[in-house]
Amino acid sequence: MRTTQPRAGRTSPAGTYWSEVFAFWRARAAAWPVAMATEPAAPEPTVPSLVDRYFTRWYKADVKGKPCEDHCILQHSNRICVITLAGSHPVLQSGKTIKSISYQISTNCSRLQNKVSGKFKRGAQFLTELAPLCKIYCSDGEEYTVSSCVRGRLMEVNENILHKPSILQEKLLLHSPLFFFYL
Repeated sequence: MRTTQPRAGRTSPAGTYWSEVFAFWRARAAAWPVAMATEPAAPEPTVPSLVDRYFTRWYKADVKGKPCEDHCILQHSNRICVITLAGSHPVLQSGKTIKSISYQISTNCSRLQNKVSGKFKRGAQFLTELAPLCKIYCSDGEEYTVSSCVRGRLMEVNENILHKPSILQEKLLLHSPLFFFYL
């Protein structure tokens, strides 16, 4: 069994020394909530979204000279681009209902036939800035053509939009991408 010995140069036993230290800190701790209550509350930090954190947004306004037909290009640091409609596009602004979406550009060209394989993405369709990607048909008879806006190779097409076109209006940005490009 170990006994406490008084410290050298002190006349009081060690137990009373620590009890004084604890009493000092208990008195200080009792004053803390009062001091903290008078300080203004710090605002909670907001966590950036996935798009804000990992992508750089680029906007292409009035594509092919058509007013308000704006596109949003999300560029990742690894040079992958995601093409979506900008929030100011007429399909999203005026509350139109999308009847269908067609990836058939001409009789010989369909974006759905894009087959990519391998490390160097062989088989990808090479597109220029003004190449049409798809056509959006609205219930009121309006037709909108979505262009690529960037030079690059088409990696993938969002086929979920074919089965449920309303996804394009419900969720913006990464939830409803139209195309994935590699620059």
